[in-house]
Amino acid sequence: MRRGWKMALSGGLRCCRRVLSWVPVLVIVLVVLWSYYAYVFELCLVTVLSPAEKVIYLILYHAIFVFFTWTYWKSIFTLPQQPNQKFHLSYTDKERYENEERPEVQKQMLVDMAKKLPVYTRTGSGAVRFCDRCHLIKPDRCHHCSVCAMCVLKMDHHCPWVNNCIGFSNYKFFLQFLAYSVLYCLYIATTVFSYFIKYWRGELPSVRSKFHVLFLLFVACMFFVSLVILFGYHCWLVSRNKTTLEAFCTPVFTSGPEKNGFNLGFIKNIQQVFGDKKKFWLIPIGSSPGDGHSFPMRSMNESQNPLLANEEPWEDNEDDNQDYPEGSSSLAVETET
Repeated sequence: MRRGWKMALSGGLRCCRRVLSWVPVLVIVLVVLWSYYAYVFELCLVTVLSPAEKVIYLILYHAIFVFFTWTYWKSIFTLPQQPNQKFHLSYTDKERYENEERPEVQKQMLVDMAKKLPVYTRTGSGAVRFCDRCHLIKPDRCHHCSVCAMCVLKMDHHCPWVNNCIGFSNYKFFLQFLAYSVLYCLYIATTVFSYFIKYWRGELPSVRSKFHVLFLLFVACMFFVSLVILFGYHCWLVSRNKTTLEAFCTPVFTSGPEKNGFNLGFIKNIQQVFGDKKKFWLIPIGSSPGDGHSFPMRSMNESQNPLLANEEPWEDNEDDNQDYPEGSSSLAVETET
């Protein structure tokens, strides 16, 4: 009976946490809906007198608004991508691993299992990165998100403002959301500013629209400053081909820590997020290259490369090799001359 009560309480707490996790998203949605009303109705339709100015303001505003809401939607509802079955322990391996009480033997078991996988990164102690909650060997740049309760490919961070984990599947959308958010706030601030001055000087009648116009400028400027800082930081991360987690904790390879291990150069770093085709860079559709399980790396010495040092291939089945992005493995095992 007591156990049943505990399970019911635990389930209730989890349900409450899921509901509360949508509060930040709801706040953003309400602010955006108010800004739409304030700009379209109170500014353009009520305050602005010139018909031509109204049309221009409304067309440009809605063009930005569509991309802003589209990218926000994609950031929220694009599910984080998890490692495929290759990285999960089989039922037999899982039993062997859990029944083994000697840590050194467990460590060697993971090393043997990782020989057939494109895994280059290690823990700080040099051990194979293993998630004991998901029971899988973590692919490079993959981390376990405690909020989502799962391992996420190329995890960047968990963002409460989109109530989602930002990783390989939606990092492009998140960056676009930040960019269009900055543009949205900047556009509102620049077009509202002249009418803010007119209201301030008393050149326009003090009506209900005055409050909306004044507050619209204040909110737009406040969000603009914070978003520019955040967007600038992520632009720097993209230019170095780093995730937020890698910026705070240097990735460790078999040869040791290397903060620039995934840095391919400015242009290629951008292409790792947005893809090779520039026509898709501004549109929120998936164009990131690869499958999120393996990534190109800077040149590694042949003796330091675990795939060249081991005699065993990654997989015995030729079809399995097709799961990895073309060119990623060849770049990863490139030797120094």
